[in-house]
Amino acid sequence: DVQLVESGGGSVQTGGSLRLSCVVSGYSHRTGCLGWFRQAPGKEREGVAASGPDGTTSYAASVKDRFAISRDNAKNTLYLQMNSLQPEDSALYYCARAETVTCGAADVIPNLRSWGQGTQVTVS
Repeated sequence: DVQLVESGGGSVQTGGSLRLSCVVSGYSHRTGCLGWFRQAPGKEREGVAASGPDGTTSYAASVKDRFAISRDNAKNTLYLQMNSLQPEDSALYYCARAETVTCGAADVIPNLRSWGQGTQVTVS
């Protein structure tokens, strides 16, 4: 079974930074589309960022130029560096695996196959 375990969430002040980590197991992540999505109370899920096996990255317009997704294949880990955090970034953040030919941030949710338990990010 594929398992994704997130960590790194927390509470920060506006303008602060956090780095989320996601350890992926049971899956050949080197060849797959991995990404992050978030969900705030009362809001729809939003695909935040995606990382393709060919090294391509994709971001939602709301986080572009502030967030950076990366993967360390040797450590089986996906990261999300979040800078210049704003209160509207507060949400439960999930690491996810998607089955899609086009690995864009907008492709993650419609093609979800596995996701973790989520890690809370609160910006005030």
